[in-house]
Amino acid sequence: MASDTSVKDTGIDTARTTPWQWVAVAVLSLSTFVVVTSEMLPVGVLTPMADGLRISPGSAGFSLSITGLVTAVTASLVPRMVGPLDRRLVLAVAMVVLAAGNALTTAANGFGLLVVSRIVIGVGMGAVWGLASAVATRLVAPRNVALAVSLAIGGVAAASVVGVPLGTFVGNAFGWRAAFASLSAAAVLLAAGLLLALPRLPRPASPVDADTHTRREPLLRTASVTVGLVLIVFLVTAHFAAYTYVRPVLEERTGMAPGAIALLLLVYGAFGLVGNFAAGALAARRARATVLSLAVGISAAIVLLAFFGANTGVVGVSIALWGLAYGGLSVAGQLWMTQSAPHRIEHITGLYVGVFTAAIALGAFLGGTIVEAASITPLLWSAAALAVVALAVGVFGPGPTRRPRRTADSSTLPEPHDRAATEQTVGTCT
Repeated sequence: MASDTSVKDTGIDTARTTPWQWVAVAVLSLSTFVVVTSEMLPVGVLTPMADGLRISPGSAGFSLSITGLVTAVTASLVPRMVGPLDRRLVLAVAMVVLAAGNALTTAANGFGLLVVSRIVIGVGMGAVWGLASAVATRLVAPRNVALAVSLAIGGVAAASVVGVPLGTFVGNAFGWRAAFASLSAAAVLLAAGLLLALPRLPRPASPVDADTHTRREPLLRTASVTVGLVLIVFLVTAHFAAYTYVRPVLEERTGMAPGAIALLLLVYGAFGLVGNFAAGALAARRARATVLSLAVGISAAIVLLAFFGANTGVVGVSIALWGLAYGGLSVAGQLWMTQSAPHRIEHITGLYVGVFTAAIALGAFLGGTIVEAASITPLLWSAAALAVVALAVGVFGPGPTRRPRRTADSSTLPEPHDRAATEQTVGTCT
């Protein structure tokens, strides 16, 4: 199998990253952009969508939880199920599945077909997001791995900043069904783009024999993996418990008008994009310190809102800080995971995305429960407490082992046992 899985067989230049390789990364980033926009678009067209399907807004909103839960399961299973299949083909098929799900949403005439369509979208989304980071590391030279992962995950951040507002604009102008139909067409085009732009990507090489025992150890027996996942569960749950209800927070505590809230959320998204790329660069060298810094930022932002929610200036600062910190979490957490299990990058990526998306669903559910039972202020303090717990887990638990650089052009790769191992691991590890 070595000949089938070595880097040279994929056509990737390991000395430098060519323009065409960056095109491949860009197509992958656009794919994550479309899958997350497909997941989140109901937020922007919730009222007309509910009216068109003759269901309540709450039922329409429930469709997001369905997609999140299906994505969590799919992202965890896909890396284990695709076996030796070409990852390029798997991604292209997943985009076609996503297109089918959006087409079903376009044709839905009631809650039943809506649920089916959101399940199909969850399957396509889980496959793309679950493989995107692992594939990104294989598309570029080792020294560009962190940037490639940041770009791939950047599509997720850009979906909130550009994708949902753009989809909402299309929905307002031409109807909510047209917005989902547009996403379906975009997914088909990107499926073709993935086949054209990506090289052949067979199953990543297994580690050399000396690492066989380590490779077969269950991932959760690696302390830094378990710590990282627990930290992510608490931190993402805290974020979404509060962020899902950020509009009521701003309306009730700050008294902001809808236009001001929209502008502030745009600021949040813009800072999120900055955080994504900054965290990717920092986490490539110091994953643990970067994730802990982001946890501090999220905790501080929520505490500032809880304490000074009536002060417009402080609220603006806290929202910007929140966007900056949370925007970097996905890529920094991903690099924590791949550095903790560098020889099982697809499996750890799928597990990470599954846990991440499950925490999104848990956070939204927990936030709604607290708001219904209490009010906005207890919600903020509860979210802040969860974020502090996440920070404590990261501070007192072990992080990924920092690996020495081999050359000025290399990334933080594990030390290979021989030249053949180098060929096998380059492009699949960070």
